[in-house]
Amino acid sequence: MRIHQSGEDYLETILLLYRKQGYVRSTDIANALNYTKASISRAVGILRDNGDIYLDANKMIFLTEKGEKRANEIYERHQLVHRFLTEVLGVDEATAEVDACRMEHIISKQTFDGIKKLVEEGMEK
Repeated sequence: MRIHQSGEDYLETILLLYRKQGYVRSTDIANALNYTKASISRAVGILRDNGDIYLDANKMIFLTEKGEKRANEIYERHQLVHRFLTEVLGVDEATAEVDACRMEHIISKQTFDGIKKLVEEGMEK
């Protein structure tokens, strides 16, 4: 099932929070995204029903194998688009971060693959 931009944002945030602190709670996501706890609760339910996350007995949030794969793909798109904007186009960091957050959700595989090739080749030189 295809998830919307907000669902992708949640998955990416869960991945990054887990990497940073080794655990993720709903309040951590709310703080990171500046969303209400009600919004987080609804999103967590959707992601759980979709098989992207699970909660343990202590209400800690974990990515499933499927969810982790998706989160890593989203994060890779974000990182590469950000690098493209800053290193190839010379966009400032703040603007590149905002734009990368938007673009990561709508970019086609073909365009992403082209950007990836360009960025990686540029780094080899």
